[in-house]
Amino acid sequence: MQKRLANWGNYPVVSCEESTFSREDQLQALLDTPSSSLIARGNGRCYGDASLGAHSISTLKYDKVLHFDVAEGIFECQAGITLDQVLDIIVPKGWFLPVTPGTKFITIGGAVASDVHGKNHHVDGAFSNHIIDMEVITSRGPLTCSPHTEADLFWATCGGMGLTGVITRVRFRLKKIATSYIKQRQIKARNLEEVIRLFEEYKHYTYSVAWIDCLQKGDSFGRSILIVGEHAQPEDLSGQQRQAPLQLPEKKKLTVPFNLPSFVLNTLTVKAFNWLYYAKNTKREINNVVSYEPFFYPLDAFLHWNRGYGKAGFVQYQFVLPLEQKDGLVAILQRISSKGWGSFLAVLKVFGKQDSLISFPMEGYTLALDFPVRKGLLPFLDELDALVLQYGGRLYLSKDARMKQEVFWQSYPHVQRFAEIVKQYNHTYRFRSLQSDRLQLTINNE
Repeated sequence: MQKRLANWGNYPVVSCEESTFSREDQLQALLDTPSSSLIARGNGRCYGDASLGAHSISTLKYDKVLHFDVAEGIFECQAGITLDQVLDIIVPKGWFLPVTPGTKFITIGGAVASDVHGKNHHVDGAFSNHIIDMEVITSRGPLTCSPHTEADLFWATCGGMGLTGVITRVRFRLKKIATSYIKQRQIKARNLEEVIRLFEEYKHYTYSVAWIDCLQKGDSFGRSILIVGEHAQPEDLSGQQRQAPLQLPEKKKLTVPFNLPSFVLNTLTVKAFNWLYYAKNTKREINNVVSYEPFFYPLDAFLHWNRGYGKAGFVQYQFVLPLEQKDGLVAILQRISSKGWGSFLAVLKVFGKQDSLISFPMEGYTLALDFPVRKGLLPFLDELDALVLQYGGRLYLSKDARMKQEVFWQSYPHVQRFAEIVKQYNHTYRFRSLQSDRLQLTINNE
């Protein structure tokens, strides 16, 4: 079926063929049908064009739980199940996701293809750290891979944006919890220097993230709110919480019913939002116990929040810089501040050590910002790319909608090896996307 598709940033919007399947034989029939190219697509929560192409294969109906070992915390499922569906099953049994991004509305297959990270990367690493094994349908047929079997395929699939084939089954380890609540601490930081010091001071916490005001200048440059947390124990709870310690959160949702006009987002409204967000914490430090939803997934409370950026959509720009390159973080934030194109959602996290084949994280600081699509945006982001390269960083493929291929090839140290493995398991480049072609990963230059 031909339709117009976009991912979460609503940019770009493309016309493509979309197919779906609920059984593996149906998927195999799709793969056996002559087609110029294919790319698997989960719930469309990556931001750019990584799961867009001439023919998109939706995995959302391939969403069955295959096995749940409640005693050992091992979960096996088909790739189209979403994190919120998994959480509804595992949390009442005393388990949680080992790693989760800022939305629970992604599929398990998408979590693997993006090798998602969370607020606990400095402690628990990325999602790939917790996978036991998985099945991928490649151009060579279905293959089971793990860190020890078909390891090349495994590591090229984790973070490989679907270019090795279609992920169909994943088996992974869960995290044991005693309650569904988070013991949370929020600390206001006067500027960027202070929040970086606070990250170091509170690095023993499992979870940490900071909201950052990227429009401030002078002594308040980079003022922030650091949020850290741990899974709460029964003794941390009170009242109704204590009566049902593993209770699932209520599913109350607000929605943005339509695309807001583009004039709503401007420097004045961003400044006003940032001022209100920083001022809402009337004390320097706040300690409380909250459900896991507002801690891990604050934006999921607003369905279709992406419509707030207007019909033209937005680009989420996420980069990571090595730990020792704090000057680069300052330089990039100063460039954004001087441009006056601040972001409502500017999120700073710290990564632990990781040296994967093609995954995004490296030990350092990662900053994610949202920029509405407007005249002059792409040249401005090219300027930021140059700074990211200058300071030894790279951009997140799952958020990318416009990176130039030379930026990608210069910033990922193992990209040549990744390209070779993709060619091995996807030798005709049947699995390809707009992004992979743009980055010269699935263009045959021989």
